[in-house]
Amino acid sequence: TSEFQLSDISSLLIIVLGNGVRQVSFFIIVSSASAYAEHLGGTATFSGLTIGIPTLFAGAALIPMVKTDQGQYRRALQISYISMFIGNILYALAYRAHYLYLILIGRIITGFGFTSFMYSKRYCSDPRIVGVRRRTTLASWLVVGQGFGFSAGPFIGGLLYRVGFSNDIFNGFTSPGWIMAVCWAVFGTIGLSVFVDVPPARPRSPAPDAGIQLANLGRSSPSEIDDSEEGHSRVTYRQWGVIMTMMWYAMTCFFILGAWESNIPVYSAVIFGYTPYNAGNFIALGGVTAFPFLILNVWYSRRVQDRVILALGSSLGLAGILIMLATIHTNTVHFGSFYVCWFLIALGFNLASTCTLSLLSKQLPPSWNGRISLAIQYSNYTGRVTGAIWGGAGVKVGMMNYLGLQIAIVGVGVMMHLTLWKELKAKTG
Repeated sequence: TSEFQLSDISSLLIIVLGNGVRQVSFFIIVSSASAYAEHLGGTATFSGLTIGIPTLFAGAALIPMVKTDQGQYRRALQISYISMFIGNILYALAYRAHYLYLILIGRIITGFGFTSFMYSKRYCSDPRIVGVRRRTTLASWLVVGQGFGFSAGPFIGGLLYRVGFSNDIFNGFTSPGWIMAVCWAVFGTIGLSVFVDVPPARPRSPAPDAGIQLANLGRSSPSEIDDSEEGHSRVTYRQWGVIMTMMWYAMTCFFILGAWESNIPVYSAVIFGYTPYNAGNFIALGGVTAFPFLILNVWYSRRVQDRVILALGSSLGLAGILIMLATIHTNTVHFGSFYVCWFLIALGFNLASTCTLSLLSKQLPPSWNGRISLAIQYSNYTGRVTGAIWGGAGVKVGMMNYLGLQIAIVGVGVMMHLTLWKELKAKTG
C-alpha cells in the first residue's frame, strides 16, 4: 500500500550510503584537529570551530538551494560531491602552506557539501516516494550511518595520525583530507551515474487563506491523519508546540554529540595524557559499542512509537551527563566511568535524533515536508556549530559549567516532551 511505499532502491542506497560517507568526512578530523590547529599556531577553541564551522555555512547555503531545486535532489548531490572533494584537498594543503586559516577555508567549502544532510532527511520522508510507515525506519538507517561515521571517522583519523607518513604533503594531519577527497571522487562518480531523480515539483496555486494551514489536526489523534490530505485547519498552540519540541530536540541531540566529540580529545589529553590517536580510539569505542543498538533500532522503529524512542534516547543521554557530572564532582574520573558516560550519550542522543523529522512528517501534510526538513536541519546545524565550539572550550570554561549547560538544555526538552506527550503520538514505522 502507499503507506509502505519505497523509492527506487539504487537511489535510496546512494542517499543512505552517501550520508554515511558524509558522516565519516565530518568526524575523521575530530581526533587530530586540535593537534593540527596547534601545530599551525591555533588553539583548542579554534579546533572546535574547524569541526563546527561547516554546518554554519551549510545552513547559509540551504535557503538558495531549496528555492531553486524544484523539489529534486540531483543538483544538491552534485554540489555536495564537488564541495567535499575541493574542501578536503584545501584542508590537507594547509600544512604545506603553513597557513592556519586554510584549514578553516577547506572546512567551510566542505560545509557546502554537508547541505546534503538535509536532502538525505527530506528524501527519506518525501511523501512522493516514501510511505508514512517507512519514514522512521529510513531515518533509523540514516542514524546508523551517523553512528558509523562517528565510530569509523575518529578511529581512522587517529590511526592516520599515529602512522604519521612524515612528509609535507601526506602526513598524520593531512592524510584524512587526501583520503576523503579520493573517496568523494569515486563515490560521486558512481552516485551521479546511478541516482534516479524524482520529477520536478509542480508549482502550487496559492491557498485562498493566507494563514498557515495544516492537515486535519483537529482529530483526536495525530496518528489518524491521512498522509494525502492538505486540510484546512489552523495550527493550534499545542500543534506549534510539537513542531518546536522536535526542533529543540534536533538541536539538543547534535549540540551534545558535537560538544562531546570536540571535547574528548582536549579533556582526555589533560586527564589521561591521551594523544589524538588514543582520543580517536576512545570516541570510536563508544560508537562501536552503540552501533549494534542502532542497528536493532531499525527493526524496533517499525513497532515502537516515535515519542517512546525519543523518551528512551534522551533519558539514556541525560543519564550519561549526570554520571559524568557526579564523577567530576567527586574527582573519580577514570577510563571506565568516562567510557560509560560517552557510550550512554552516543547511544541515547543518536537514538533520539531518529524521530525528529519522521514524527513531524507523519503529522503534517505532504506540502510541508520541505519546510519541516529545512527547520529540523537548521536545528541540527545550530546544535553542531554551538556544540563543537562549546566542547572545544569545555576545559577552559570548567567541566562543571560545560556539563551544566547540557543538563539545562535537555531539561527544557524533557519539560516540552512531558507537556505534549499526547500530541506527540504518530503512526509507527
